[in-house]
Amino acid sequence: MEVKTYRAATMQEALAMVRSDLGPTAAVLHTREIGTSGLLKWLPGMRRIEVTAALEVNVPSRFANRKTSDQGLDLTTPHARKAAEPQPSPRRAAVAEVGGVTYESSASAPPRSHVPHQAAEEVKTQISELQALVADLCRRTRGTGHQELPESLFRLYTDLIEAEVSDGVARDLVERLRRETTEGEREDTIMLRSRLARMIEADIAVSGPIRVESGRRRLVALVGPTGVGKTTTIAKLAANFRLREKKRVGLITVDTYRIAAVEQLRTYADIIDLPMHVVSTPREMRDAVNSLSSMDLVLLDTAGRSPHDDVKIQELKSFLLEAAADEVHLVLSATAGAASLEKTAKQFSAVGTTHLLLTKLDEAAGLGHLLPLLSTRKLPLSYLTDGQSVPDDIAPADAVRLACGVLGLDLPTSGRSSVANALR
Repeated sequence: MEVKTYRAATMQEALAMVRSDLGPTAAVLHTREIGTSGLLKWLPGMRRIEVTAALEVNVPSRFANRKTSDQGLDLTTPHARKAAEPQPSPRRAAVAEVGGVTYESSASAPPRSHVPHQAAEEVKTQISELQALVADLCRRTRGTGHQELPESLFRLYTDLIEAEVSDGVARDLVERLRRETTEGEREDTIMLRSRLARMIEADIAVSGPIRVESGRRRLVALVGPTGVGKTTTIAKLAANFRLREKKRVGLITVDTYRIAAVEQLRTYADIIDLPMHVVSTPREMRDAVNSLSSMDLVLLDTAGRSPHDDVKIQELKSFLLEAAADEVHLVLSATAGAASLEKTAKQFSAVGTTHLLLTKLDEAAGLGHLLPLLSTRKLPLSYLTDGQSVPDDIAPADAVRLACGVLGLDLPTSGRSSVANALR
């Protein structure tokens, strides 16, 4: 039996191909809808119907082998038993009529005169299932009310997916673009991408750099999970405020858990010539803060905490309450997944986080996965880091820069460079 597969945009077209190639007596063995998941559902013309058919279908007997000893045959050998079995004859597929179109099932039955009641019911059930399947496919191919994306918007959608933007967020952004633009405007690719970048920019809240006033101490704590770069970021901030802005800066660390963490920060403090205190209890925290009362800025480095460890989170909270921190910046790595980022931000909110600081932008495959965090947590972004160099590789958060990063554009390195310029 030769089996062939045909694909077309609709069931009617697929069946027409079957009849044209195999003739009107061809049997349909299987049908299914393909290409309707993921990106394909947005692409015009990618919804397809697949039909598997054959010219003839041999239906094996459903009945038990009949003994033919009354004819004098020896049924003890396999050859004799096979010869004694009723031989099925080639049969055509059963025919069903749906909406004026003829469909054929692969479940042919023996002649009615030899069909027991159970076999006949099985055939009817299979034909009914095939009719329901075909009717459902016809309804779906006639349209589901979904409006297909124009090519220009579809390209933007795929760009967002490649930039690590989740499917749901990408759909929302592109649908907003569709609603807010005319058909003529959608032909201008630069305008579309510029408007998309501005939409992303509008969803990102930024706070700007830490504001330090001479003669008025400000205590800023950095918290977050392990391995996100808190200590290196503390060193960058301290070096910038001490060497470039000429502010009096002091350091406090409670990161006594990690091997060599204290020595790492002490090395930075010695190079920059900063006072530093190591504390291990809330009482020591109070004394350290008081001893640095003459500083313009005190930076507090904390030990990394697992967002799943409620006890350690509460311990961290007690240190911050004792320090009376003016700002608590949650440090997160841009390399973490979207779900992990959101859960971590939610857990650390218990310690009173006020800002968000993102590190390792240079190591992230894309920045689109950051959008849910930035739009749902509502913590303003303070700084972005993209390297290990101290005091470089850190900059105040800029919504334009981040929006360009999400879209994979060249990041403006200084000032409020426009998205339109980046697009060019």
